[in-house]
Formats: sequence, structure tokens, C-alpha cells
Amino acid sequence: MPLNLNKTRNFGIVAHIDSGKTTVSERIIYYTGKKHKIGEVHEGTTTTDWMKEEAERGITITAAAVFCNWKDTYLNLIDTPGHVDFTAEVERSCRVLDGAVVVFCSVGGVQAQSETVWRQANKYRVPRLVFVNKMDRMGADFERVFRQVKERLGANPCPIHMPAGQGEEFRGIIDLIAMKMYTFEGEHGEEVVEHEIPAEFRAEAEKKRERMIEIVAGESDELTHHYLEHGTLTNEQIVRGLREGCHSFKLQPMLCGSALRNKGIQLLLDAIVAYLPNPIESHNMHQFALDDVHKANPLPTTPDPKAPLRAMVFKIMNMPQLGDVSFVRVYQGQINEGDQLVCLPSGKTERASRLVKLIGANPHKITEAPAGDICAIVGLKNTQTGDTLVSPNDPKPMLLEGITFAKPVITMAIEPKSTADKEKLAYALARLEREDPTFKKWIDAETGQLIIAGMGELHLEVLSHRIRDEYRVEAIVGKPKVSYRETITNTIEVRGRHVKQTGGRGQYGDCVLRIRPMTDEEKATGEEFMFVDEIRGGTVPKEYRPAIEEGVRAALQRGYVAGYPTINVHVTLIDGSYHEVDSSTEAFIAAGSLAIREAYPKLGCILLEPWMRVEVETPDQFTGTIMGSLQAKRAMITETLDRGPNKIIRAEVPLESMFGYTTELRSLSQGRATYSMEPSEYKPVPPGLVATIAKKS
Repeated sequence: MPLNLNKTRNFGIVAHIDSGKTTVSERIIYYTGKKHKIGEVHEGTTTTDWMKEEAERGITITAAAVFCNWKDTYLNLIDTPGHVDFTAEVERSCRVLDGAVVVFCSVGGVQAQSETVWRQANKYRVPRLVFVNKMDRMGADFERVFRQVKERLGANPCPIHMPAGQGEEFRGIIDLIAMKMYTFEGEHGEEVVEHEIPAEFRAEAEKKRERMIEIVAGESDELTHHYLEHGTLTNEQIVRGLREGCHSFKLQPMLCGSALRNKGIQLLLDAIVAYLPNPIESHNMHQFALDDVHKANPLPTTPDPKAPLRAMVFKIMNMPQLGDVSFVRVYQGQINEGDQLVCLPSGKTERASRLVKLIGANPHKITEAPAGDICAIVGLKNTQTGDTLVSPNDPKPMLLEGITFAKPVITMAIEPKSTADKEKLAYALARLEREDPTFKKWIDAETGQLIIAGMGELHLEVLSHRIRDEYRVEAIVGKPKVSYRETITNTIEVRGRHVKQTGGRGQYGDCVLRIRPMTDEEKATGEEFMFVDEIRGGTVPKEYRPAIEEGVRAALQRGYVAGYPTINVHVTLIDGSYHEVDSSTEAFIAAGSLAIREAYPKLGCILLEPWMRVEVETPDQFTGTIMGSLQAKRAMITETLDRGPNKIIRAEVPLESMFGYTTELRSLSQGRATYSMEPSEYKPVPPGLVATIAKKS
């Protein structure tokens, strides 16, 4: 049966850790009839947290896909992690989704990772709904969350719900459009019962409805004019204004409920259908693809199953029962079971031998995936995250814009316990690196150690456990280390001249480089190194110029102060010379490398360290002690504020000081404080610590 794009929604659930995303997802699966028993996070029985590590820790680690139907609409749902160490899962999900539900805890409000996922949704222009969860908790405050979303995220939330009571008194949800109250009866809240609004809530509901109408009226000139003329909007105009405002990012419909207590999920599903875009309306669908030959000549994609195939691999996972699974968003054309596919940019050929839809880890066989759909292909061997899939018959294959990921900030050494495990470890690491773009591995050239790198202690701990449990490899893991970097502060011109004559053919390579720090605008592109060729004429033949860049890159990787990679460097090739007989690619690689080594002492090299944005939530009596402990770690306290009965301390802290902080914080607060952190930026290391770090490296 063909996919009805008007009746399709591709959306994700995103939020700060412990806001209740997975519980919301589990209720959606239950109420849409895909599961007949509700699983709970605390019991390790949820559908989307299917990995052993997720069940044991009670957190989401990997984004999980689910398909289901609500009334007459087909839903593709992706439940994403909330922990910053697994932020790549949110990044790749936002890249391919048409909409998102951002979940906030009614007590915690806007927390550190809430801001991160909101920025990621802004980056990929994802329309979103706001769902305030846990309205039954002590300290719940819907209005406080409304203000925080508005002030801290720069958003324009539009509450279409009002809680009937909060905390222990939360008993239902008032719909400000229908002006009715809904309660959720039955063993699992299956029965949605409509009531008139109780007298004690009526005046407040009318006031909140007026606020909602004012926000919606500002969405368009037509609605503003009607509001000024009549003093109100019809329900039909409100719904249309909410939908159009959501699609154009001007507002975010805001709902409430308690997923754990089975309240409000059916109304959330109605809102997903009513306000989030379908694939035809989606900004994500109408992106531009590039001519793969020149990376130019952009053409828009159209959600037409008969058009040439353009699909994106946004996630790769090794799953029980299935093995290698590639999650794919089809933008244009259609993938059929058995189709031959070409991966761009590599040009390698694959076969879609088996297509499936997933509910967590459970596969359901399908035979086709048309434009606008999300599916999984089993057994692709040569694809990478961000690859475009096209048809081998396409005379003009087009490349979709890929996905950008954060760089790892933490490293540690790993080695097999026995020689027999050496090959198995190499295989396991290669598989994990293919799955996770924020996980890297390499051999240290100086020590010969195998190094792995990731986004944080938890990230590497989970991966090392997966190596042990999934791949049956016993490995010895070292202590985590910080990924320091170096940079330059001066601008100079330098000549790199590599000349050797040993009888017979010699070696000759000569280049002149201008080296300077990158500007803030250049850094904003995400590049850490730029190489520009400004040679006019033939002083260095064109075929040797890429070799100079290769030599420059190699030398910058080795650093000067402490042997760490040098970043934020702009190099311009301005002159050089060559020899008809003795010049070669190898000679010019050596010349480029030599130029950097000659320049290093004059470039004003400094050592950089990663700093983290840290947010600690603590009962008030421990605030002073915790602030003192952070300041002892060279922290810069940026903000302290109240969140219900607790205090929030926001700070920027060097990553090197944060190892083992979970244990320390527990002991400082009798186990009652929590914290989260995310990468901020690289900052210069204080001069007094440079020698110590250089000696260790």
C-alpha cells in the first residue's frame, strides 16, 4: 500500500536526561497498539532502551526507531538519548526528522542538555512541540517552565494546555482550544474522559486562552487583523495559526501531562498529527542535493517515489538478530527489496537485500520504502553515517548534505588481555567506530599504544563494556586522558626547502608559506585547518601542491609545545620552486613538513585544553561546599539560580578537573546533588601547568 505523505509524521523525542523521554515513547507505543504491556525505565523493560547497557543504567544510549499508527496517521518515531556523551544520536536524528517533541521536567525546567538539544533542533530547522512532563511531581510548575523556555531558549512557546492542579493535586488537563477538561481513566489511562472545566479553574483557563490567542494572532498579518477587528479568533483559526506558526518556527505549541501516570499522551499524539509537518511540508524534505562531480549545481529534492533515488544513511548499528543495520531516510525515489544501490561519495555498490521497520530491536519485514519514509536496511557493508544512497542507473547522481559531529574530547589507552584477543579487539573497535562518528581510534606514533577517544567518561565506559559483552573481548583500559590541542598566535612567512643529492636522482622540493591564526569567522565554519593556494604561474607545478598540504598537515599533527595536534591554523602557499628531474611528490611532502617545523619556534605556539559547561543541581544547604569544590578546580562560576527547592550552579570548568566528579559530588551532598556537562570551547592552559602537561605527554 503506497505511503500517504499527508498522513505521515516523522518526529523525534528529545530532552535533557531524566525528563521522561523514554517513558513518553513507551506510552506512545502502548496507546498506538504496538505493544500490549507498558514497559518501565526503572524495570529495564522499555522497548526503545533495548541494549543491555541501557536496561542496566536506566538511561538511553542509542537513538531507537519505532513505527506505529495513531488514528489514520502513520508515525515514525525516534527516541533519542539525553546525556551529553551521546549527543551525536540527537544530531543525526535532527538531521533527518521533520519535527520533534521537546520534553521538559515540570520541576527541573530548562536544564543544561535541554539547551543543547534546542540548539541542535535550531541548526537543522526542526519544528517542535513542547511537552511539560511529570506534572504530578512535588514542585511541578507549568508556568515556570513556560517562562524558562521563553527566556533561556529565546523561543516562543504557546501553551494550548493548562494543568488542572499541579504536584499531588494534578488531576487532569484543560484544553484551552476546546475549553474542556480531560481525565484519563482505566488501568493505564486508556479512556480519555471529557468534562466541563471545574468552576475553580474557569477564570484562569479563560485568561490563559486569551494569552494563547494573542500569541497565535501574532503569527500572521491575516490573523492579527482578524484579532484586532473582532477581539478573538475562531478555534479553526487558532489551529491553523498554531500549525503554520509551528512550521515557520515562529511558535511552539506547549502541552503538559505525566507519562509515568498515563496522563496526556493521547492529547500529545493528537497535537503531533495536528501541528507537526508531514514530509511534503517539511523543511528537511525540501533540502538541496549537490552534483557529486563538482559538489555544485544544487537541485531541490521532491518527495516523489518515481523520481531518481536520494536517501541518507543517518545511523549504523550492530543489532541482535539482524547484524549490521543501516537506518535510512528516503528523500526522493523509492528503495525496493533487492535493489542495487550506490553509496556516495565513495561510489561503492551495495544491495538492499532486506528491508525492515523496527520497534526498538524487533524487526518487521517490508518490501519497499518510498520517499518520505524512514526504514532500516540489513547487511550494507560499505556505507558510512551521512552517506547518500542513489540508483546505479541514475545518469546524474546527487549528493545530500551530510551530518556534522562534535570532535572527541577525552582519550584513553586500550589493549587486549591476551594475544588471542588482539584481532577480536581490532574488529570490535572498527565496528564501533563505524557506528559512532564521535568515537575514534588510532595508534600513538611515539608509544605504540592503541588509543580510543570519545565524548566523555560515560561514553568510553559504555563502549568498553560493549567490547566486553557484545564482542566477547577482554581488554585492559587505561585511565581517561584529556585531548589537549595547540594553536598559534603569530603570523609569519617561511620557506621549506628539502634538497638531497646522494648520487643518481636526488630530491628537491621548495615552498614558501604564509602561516597565521584563523579568524573567528573561519573558526565558525567548524574547520580546524585551512590551506589556500595563491601561486600564480608555474613556480610549483599543480601536481605537487597537494603534496605540500599533506606535509603541512602531518607536521601540524605533531605539535610543538607538548606534541598535541595544532589547530586553528591558516596556511597560504605563496611561492616555491622545483627541479625538472629531482622534484617528486615525496620531496614536496617533506618541504611542507619542514616549513612548519622551521616556523614553529616563531609562531607563538600555546597549549589549549577543553573546557566544559557544567550545571550542578543541589539542595540549598550544600551550595557553598559545592561552589568551593568547583572553584578549587579552576572553575568560573557563571550563574546561580533557584529551581524549586534546589539551587542551580552553572560554571565553566577544565575537563581535566572533572574526572571522577560523580563520586566527589555524591560525597559532598550526601548523594543528593546531580550534575551534567557539555563541551564549551578550547582555552589556553595557564603557563604554570604547561610544563607539567608537556612532561606527561
